[in-house]
Amino acid sequence: MWPDLLRQLIATLVTVTIIQNALPNMNTKTFTADELSQLTDIPKRTIRYYIQLGLVDRPIGETKAAHYVDTHLDQLLRVKKLTEAKVPLERIRQVMDGETEAPPTSTRKPGSMEVKTHLHVMPGVEIQISAEEAGMSPEQIRMLLKEVMAATERVMKKDNGES
Repeated sequence: MWPDLLRQLIATLVTVTIIQNALPNMNTKTFTADELSQLTDIPKRTIRYYIQLGLVDRPIGETKAAHYVDTHLDQLLRVKKLTEAKVPLERIRQVMDGETEAPPTSTRKPGSMEVKTHLHVMPGVEIQISAEEAGMSPEQIRMLLKEVMAATERVMKKDNGES
């Protein structure tokens, strides 16, 4: 817990220092919390929650003088994109900390259609495969089904006392 908290604190301090040092040299656009909320269509309360979780950097300055820059806007838009793709907040934290991008999750909407393969293995056991979502070719599905059937036969023989 402490190492993570310390790492976040150091990262925040470094980010704030870099931004504060860069501000006099650049015409950086700054945003209030209200402007940032309007630009991202994320409520201010949610923005504060994301900051508390460490998904977004702390604002520059304190209280009413606090402001945000393009970096904050980019972070919020990235978090929004990932949350809309149903990526869990813990995984978003990992992505924001520099781990590889989270794989997009299914964005099926009501009324959408998809084809699924159903394999009846035995009474009470069925496997359902969405080839498109799984990224499997018909040949790979056939191979998987053969292996499942063979494994089921082995398990059933072993369970019936056969060797």
